[in-house]
Order: sequence, then structure tokens, then C-alpha cells
Amino acid sequence: MTPQENQFLCQVGPSTPMGEVMRRYWLPFALSSDLPHADCDPIRVRHCGQDLVAFRDTDGKVGLLEEYCMHRGVSLAVGRVEDRGIRCLYHGWKFGADGTIQETPNHCDPRLRARLKAPAFKVHEEAGLLWAYMGPQDAMPPFRRFAFMEVPDTHRTIFRIYQPANYLQLVEQGSDSSHVGILHSNDARPGWLTKSFSQNPDTLNPAAFAVEDNAPEMELEDTKFGFHYAAFRQQGRGDGKIDKSREMHVRVYPFLMPTIRFIPAAKVLFTVFEVPIDDTNTATFIVIHGDAPANRPHLRKILGLDDARFWSEEDNFFKANWSNKMGQDRAKLTSSWTGFPGVAYEDAVMGVAAGPIADRTKEHLVTADAAVVRVRRLLIEAAEAVAKGRMPRGADYADCTRLAAPDQMIEPGVHWKELVPQHTQDSPAPSAKADSQLAPTK
Repeated sequence: MTPQENQFLCQVGPSTPMGEVMRRYWLPFALSSDLPHADCDPIRVRHCGQDLVAFRDTDGKVGLLEEYCMHRGVSLAVGRVEDRGIRCLYHGWKFGADGTIQETPNHCDPRLRARLKAPAFKVHEEAGLLWAYMGPQDAMPPFRRFAFMEVPDTHRTIFRIYQPANYLQLVEQGSDSSHVGILHSNDARPGWLTKSFSQNPDTLNPAAFAVEDNAPEMELEDTKFGFHYAAFRQQGRGDGKIDKSREMHVRVYPFLMPTIRFIPAAKVLFTVFEVPIDDTNTATFIVIHGDAPANRPHLRKILGLDDARFWSEEDNFFKANWSNKMGQDRAKLTSSWTGFPGVAYEDAVMGVAAGPIADRTKEHLVTADAAVVRVRRLLIEAAEAVAKGRMPRGADYADCTRLAAPDQMIEPGVHWKELVPQHTQDSPAPSAKADSQLAPTK
């Protein structure tokens, strides 16, 4: 990639091509618990390169406004939340959740309040998350529904991780199947040290593979919601090719535009949102749900988030960095592949260790990176669609409860698409562009 192509994909601020793409989808920006009750303290939010303030009014409705008062530019985050609005301390201007100017104490002419409105964004609250749509109102897609919204609150838990890295390197990492059996060796292939594979019995661990195969064969297909792929693995494979006359393991990975992935474990499903804070910071929301009450302490340990030195519920920041050697215990490298404590921690370190914005001009891609290239191509395609006034792929894909991520052994003759027939219903025709064509259309 050229530096210009990398910049095109990584910048997410207002009026940037990818920033305009992100603003065409409903994305989570906070937890409901960040605004625990009516008229509680407001919170500052940085979302896709914009500084915002969120508050819950007297009726419980959540407002999301530009942070700085439209009168004289003072932050509303220090304002008063009262009587169905938020009031700037400087001159008392008061705004409703929809941006309506309710009061202007230093200017009593009602025509001003009727003529102006504070910049405000649409908010939806669902399943413990606050979601925002920041694009044009006449292009607003329907709000999406996910499978985790269909279970009782007790059967769902959410982890949020703030990481000092661009969203794209985290999205690419999550789309990369081959890294799982290598980076997450302790969880994916216990016994790696003695070369005696045994399956991880933990039914809540998303890295627990049924077979050991670090070079999965992959098949990819574009869909209406984004794309999906199947990663095939076989035990004891040494020739680099899957023998489809034998039983094999398949994991289907659906990628929902613009940055959402689904990761299966035996008893739960992980739905992961990589939400740009700005060009060099990302908020990762991990929503885990299943058919039983969520075991949050155990899931936190699987993710490697149980050491408050590096992540805590209080601020959600990933604190491993070069000053603390990424929290790596190198003395454990005799028994631990990475010296890091869990799958989300390992992923976060890989994202941060690539720098705030990864330099893709020096990379050397291989066949295993096919999904990484597909992500880039679809994001560029989305930017081109928005620039031409069209809705980007997947924005109007509202029923995401149908998306599935099978992770199972299949017999010879079974095609992976038979496991997810709902994924390709009404699917668009494949793009004519080659995967290697990464530059935006001139």
C-alpha cells in the first residue's frame, strides 16, 4: 500500500472518506451504565474524531451533543443536567436531548431559540449499550438487532477496552484466522510445547480449537452484510492442503460492515465492535451471550483482563505499553507462548505494538491474509458508495440476529455454506474488483 492509501483507510474524522463511512452506521459509543440514572452527571465522549457530550435527561432520554456550547464554545460536560436538558454554566443556555434550545437567559428574544438548534445526534439504547448514528438524517438506516439483544440481561455481559491504536489494525487482526492458533497457542492448542495437541475443554473460550492446524485453508464470499469466510483445519495436516475426502473442522466467520465480527465458543458467542475514537484510539466493545447466565469473572480471566494494573472496570483503558514492557512476563516463556495472560490481552498487545497507525507500506501479505485484504477492499468500496450518494454495504442490514458463526467438524461432502444458508439470502453479486486493488477509484 502507499502512504496515501493507508491514510485513506485510517482517518476517521469529519469529512474524511472513512469518517463519512463510519457515520452511516449505528455504532455503540458508551455503556448504559455510564449514565446510570436521570439527571446524572454528563460524560465526555470522543467518537470518530469528534468531541461530544452525552447526558440522560429527567425523563431518562439520552442526548448526544457536540461538546462545546454553540454560544461561546465552553464544554457542556461541566454543565448542569436538570429539568429535561443540559445547561451551560457560562451563560445558562440550556439544550434538550434533541438539541432544541430551551433557554437563553442572557438573550430573551424567542426568535433565536426558534431559529437555532445545537448539533445533536440520534441515540438508541439497547442491551446495555448506547448507540449513535451521526450521518445525514435522510440517509439514516434502520437500527440493527443482534442475537445478544434476544436473551435476558443476565445471559449477556459486556467488556469495553480503550486501546491506543487505529481501528483498522484491530479489525484486521480480528479478521485473521491464522493468528488464533499461533498467538493464542496456550488456549488454542494446549500441549504445543511438547507437540502433543489436546483440545482445550473450556466451552467459554473462543480460541479453543478442535484440531491443530496453523495454516487453515480459506474460502471467502461477499454478502449483503459484508462478507463471510470459512477456515478449514485438519488434524495432522502437513502438505499445506485440506483433504476434503476426510472429516475436517470448519469455523465460519461473518464480518458485518463496517467493523463488527462474530467469534464462537462452544457455549457462547462473542460479538465484537471496533469503534474508532479518533485516528489513533479505538474503543473495543466485546458482547458475550449464551443460553445460560454469563460467568463474567471466568470470561474476564479468559480475556486476560483480570489484572487491574493493565485494565480495570473503572476506566477501561488498556494500560500495557512499552514503559511497563507491555506487562509481559518473559520468565513464563518456557511454558507460555506469549508471556501474556489471555486472548483479549494478547490481541490488544499486537494492536498496540504495531504503533498508533500501522505502516502498511512495508508489509508482505500471504495467502492467509485474504480476509485482511477483503476488509480493506469493502471499506474502500463503502467510501466510494458514500461519495456517490449511495448507502454503503450492510448499513440497511437490520436483522443481524440471523448471523451465525458455526465452529464444528463436518463430514466429507458437506459444504460450509450449508451451515449458514441465511447469510447469502439476497446477497449482492460479487465485486468485479480484484482483492489486490486497494486504491480508491480515481
